[in-house]
Amino acid sequence: MTVRSPTIDDLRAFLDASPSPFHAADTARGRLLDAGFTEVSSARAWDDLPADGFVVRDGAIIGWRTPDGLGAEAPFRLAGAHTDSPCLRVKPSPDQSAVGWNCLNVEVYGGILYNTWLDRDLGVAGRLTLADGTHVLVDVSRPVARVPQLAVHLDRGVNDNGLKLDPQQHLRPVWGTGTADSTFAEWIAVEAGCDAPAFWELCLYDVQTAAVLGGDESLLAGGRLDNLVSTWAAVDALIAAEPTDAIAMVVSNDHEEVGSSTTTGAAGPFLEHVLERHVTARGGGRRELLAALATSSCISADNAHAIHPNYQDRHDHDHGPIVNRGPAIKINSNQRYATSAATAALFRRACEAADVPFQTFVSRNNMPCGSTIGPITATRLGIDTVDVGVPQLSMHSARELCGTEDPVSLALALRSAFEV
Repeated sequence: MTVRSPTIDDLRAFLDASPSPFHAADTARGRLLDAGFTEVSSARAWDDLPADGFVVRDGAIIGWRTPDGLGAEAPFRLAGAHTDSPCLRVKPSPDQSAVGWNCLNVEVYGGILYNTWLDRDLGVAGRLTLADGTHVLVDVSRPVARVPQLAVHLDRGVNDNGLKLDPQQHLRPVWGTGTADSTFAEWIAVEAGCDAPAFWELCLYDVQTAAVLGGDESLLAGGRLDNLVSTWAAVDALIAAEPTDAIAMVVSNDHEEVGSSTTTGAAGPFLEHVLERHVTARGGGRRELLAALATSSCISADNAHAIHPNYQDRHDHDHGPIVNRGPAIKINSNQRYATSAATAALFRRACEAADVPFQTFVSRNNMPCGSTIGPITATRLGIDTVDVGVPQLSMHSARELCGTEDPVSLALALRSAFEV
């Protein structure tokens, strides 16, 4: 195949442009539009479905490429990811004052590493909902807030006893002093250039941009690598792919980090509705939909735990991925991952066709693993699914770390899977 090579600098640009799930979906939207894809609306009938199209719903996006001449029972080749990442989110009534400090009342979203949010310059981004129901994206990418750590002089045992943080008491950011000139709602409206919002969904994030590091420039550091690396790779692969016998499709759900049970999460109906609309647009019905699902496949892409040099005992070294040696096939016999022997072989073939390396990841028996959209998608739709991911360190940190080669390898492997 003719290879359109993804680059790590392009991934960095995607990460920096996507500080919230809404921005991630919008960034993907812009890239698909630039590549000639057509946006469709969930609120309208899909009678004349574009061959290359996409639909956005809140912080989730689904895009597809349909070869000419496919019937209603044609299979789908899916790549799944998610747009959300663990973070601190601004509560509806955020304004607090304490001993001369103006503070923000925030809520923990997902399983964050508390300590990584300390002493970082934080911006704020997300979506404002106005009184008339319209939405406005906002991204204040300069330093606005900071969660200050207690000085070592006032916590003498911290280095010996470990840092203990209460998320309600100790993760409250400061964002000013004295008497505030305006409320947070008034301030964010000015920043967004809109009327005062009725409600919002706003994320705090580290404003330091994604960066290549290392003496050999082999590492990538940045926020939200889990799981925007996979979203970027899937979108890049879809744009580059030239499928022939199946519909290539990308889904990047929201709310994976909090269980996926939402309208735009993997447990919700968003993907199923899009698949059904594809079948009916080609003249099929329920029977054709079930036939299509039975021959479809899904690659659930969500980052994996690389072997940590300082905590090697936390890994099974026979199944512990190493950075820059390819995406990892994630296996768990207790079905925390959806991988089977057949679907693992499917992804292996895709990697070999793309001439990229691959690895396997299995957790230690005394170290339970997390889960992904993979088992949820497989259970809801009955689609054969494999879980894979780029190896990384510092998962769920405010700033994570992976290799520079693995994201590119994942994008190439996904493109190959679309074209098989």
